[in-house]
Amino acid sequence: MDDIRHTIEKSSSRFITSLRRHIREAGLAYRTEQTYVHWIKRFIHFHKLRHPKELGVVEVEEFLSNLSVDKFCSVNTQKIALNALVYLYKRYFGVSLDGLNFKPARQYRRLPIVYSRTEIQAILSQLERTPRLMVELMYGTGLRSAELLALRVKDIDFGSNNILVRSGKGNKDRTTMLPQALIPLLERQIERVKLLHAEDIAAGFGDVYLPDALARKYPNAARDTAWQFLFPSSRIGPCPRTGELRRHHLHATALSKHIRKAVKAAGVNKPARAHAFRHSFATHLLEAGYDLRTIQELLGHSDIATTEIYTHVVNRGGKGVLSPVDRLPSNRGIEENRPVYSIAS
Repeated sequence: MDDIRHTIEKSSSRFITSLRRHIREAGLAYRTEQTYVHWIKRFIHFHKLRHPKELGVVEVEEFLSNLSVDKFCSVNTQKIALNALVYLYKRYFGVSLDGLNFKPARQYRRLPIVYSRTEIQAILSQLERTPRLMVELMYGTGLRSAELLALRVKDIDFGSNNILVRSGKGNKDRTTMLPQALIPLLERQIERVKLLHAEDIAAGFGDVYLPDALARKYPNAARDTAWQFLFPSSRIGPCPRTGELRRHHLHATALSKHIRKAVKAAGVNKPARAHAFRHSFATHLLEAGYDLRTIQELLGHSDIATTEIYTHVVNRGGKGVLSPVDRLPSNRGIEENRPVYSIAS
């Protein structure tokens, strides 16, 4: 039995290694590689470690239906799993998955988490230096946390007052505004990056990761200050793909940790989410009178229907309607002096 298990594990390791190489040659992002491998491994374990070549449409349908019926996963989670399996069969094996018939996950409408302006101020008061600047940037520009962390020095355009978002969600580029109040802090942060980069070069490092084939096209760009991450990691570490030692950007978990601590310390009784600052950005712009099309462009939404969700969380409720009780003459003083009667009496 041990010999059989060892053979299966060895075969699985070779298959995953080959799959990873195929994903990298296709030019997909490292996070996409991690996500696809994760779901393909779950698919293999769901079918008792059988090789995917032995499986097909029926087994894929069983797995996807299990996610919705037994695991109660969301629509987006099921879509991600489907994308991973379509890549595996269509692009890696060259096998079509046409005619899939599985139980789709239920789509529930969820309202976004939004912090009020008072809550934003309270949270920011619990943050200092770089973590505070990062949160201010998310709230002030509508950046996703992944987009924030991926910013390079060259992406801050002080001349045009824009921040360039490269390869955002859907691998699309866009621009968003550069908050004027943050310009001195960003200039200071860039100076810190320059000093840190100079130290790395003196220590024999200094090369930064470049996307796509830029490292081949521009061999010296990896050591250029302009390409350094705006929020670099505190330490040099190995690249997960090549093993090369270099300084990457700050890890997403570090940012999340700072946000959780700040929200708790501020006494805000809402979930601590980095994405909530993006939601707050959109909601507060809507409350300030900006139109949906402008907000859609700043957020990078491909469909305005996605942006319309913020109309349901503006300051006066879903339709901007004032409650009838708020139009009544103030009679709180009378109510406070009214005698309280016990049910027992």
